[in-house]
Amino acid sequence: MTDNKKVALVTGSSRGIGFVTSITLARNDFLTYASMRNLDKEKEIRLVVDKENIPLKTLQLDVTDSTSVNNAIKSIMDETGRIDVLVNNAGYGLVGAFEELSIEEIKQQFETNFFGVIRVTQAVLPIMREQKSGIIVNISSGAGRFGYPNGSAYVSTKFALEGLSESMAYEIEPLGVRVVLVEPGFVRTNFSNVVAKRSQSPSSQYSKMTEKMAESFDQMKLNSSPPELVANVVLEAVTSKNPDLRYLAGKDVEQWMEQKKYMSDKEFFNMIKQSLG
Repeated sequence: MTDNKKVALVTGSSRGIGFVTSITLARNDFLTYASMRNLDKEKEIRLVVDKENIPLKTLQLDVTDSTSVNNAIKSIMDETGRIDVLVNNAGYGLVGAFEELSIEEIKQQFETNFFGVIRVTQAVLPIMREQKSGIIVNISSGAGRFGYPNGSAYVSTKFALEGLSESMAYEIEPLGVRVVLVEPGFVRTNFSNVVAKRSQSPSSQYSKMTEKMAESFDQMKLNSSPPELVANVVLEAVTSKNPDLRYLAGKDVEQWMEQKKYMSDKEFFNMIKQSLG
């Protein structure tokens, strides 16, 4: 399957952005390893592979488990001897007012969304350094550039990812390795949101805000971008000779960032409050 193809690894590929990105890379002649925590969820992506005969393999990889990560990377290296592209996509959203989040819930959010990226990247980076080439794509979010109510845990992981990526860029560019942040807005996927336990209670002090937030998000999703848009941005970045550090993905996030550029913090804060009801 290699045939001198570039080798790509995508985490969180059982659905959503990871699913579509894996297929998009494979359709564009990358030997793609679509990894997922549970291989019982590989059926849908295997149907596409079998129908189109594209160079894609599924692989078990749990970003929260170092043994799983190391085994997956070893498997790829045994088969191909190289990794040219890493797309860190695995993640989920923890929803709830900050006061109602348990420390355990916040830790688990960071374990997947942030430390998972660190775990996989630290396993792949030495390979790319030895190759003197490679590109690491971290799927961030508009939430990595500004906050919103009920998103403190998720937003915090994306802010952390932005800082990590920007700092890494200075260190690894001289080695021939690039890092890219892709920042989607709302995307039409079955992205996993987990509501904090205390926020599910009818007696929550923040229940009215949570209800309004859910209504606002449902409305925004009506005009959200398809996951193919994000996948194509990833493809653009990994095929560019000189990729940018950041790529916005979606008309909504482009509009928000344009407004943020010309507004004071107070003006932007009030605008977000108003748009979210």
